[in-house]
Amino acid sequence: MSHSFYGIDHIQLAAPVGSEDIERKFFHDMLGMEEIDKPGNLKKRGGVWFRCGEHQIHIGIEQDFKPAKKAHPAIRVRDIESLKELLATNGIPVDEGEKLPGAKRFYVSDPFGNRIEFLEWTE
Repeated sequence: MSHSFYGIDHIQLAAPVGSEDIERKFFHDMLGMEEIDKPGNLKKRGGVWFRCGEHQIHIGIEQDFKPAKKAHPAIRVRDIESLKELLATNGIPVDEGEKLPGAKRFYVSDPFGNRIEFLEWTE
């Protein structure tokens, strides 16, 4: 076998038709992720792309949207307590979930009900 894997380029979450402004308010305005300009040939599909560290989160539009309640991205965070405080201040409920040895973590739902995990490794 001559191929090898070396990382993840992006993850994609789904959102309902016409939700781009809500996507921007959550991922850019509140969380502070930089919006990435989509290539011209893909703009007609809708959705918005964001930078998340060295990776990207693509929010794609689905006609028959159903939120991902179990499958989710896990996003590494520095100063997770500050993020938790920001979310609480903005009325976003935080689910502490089960303890994970060596990490602080919690889950939230994006404005469309998709599950997102934030974690900070402490060991």
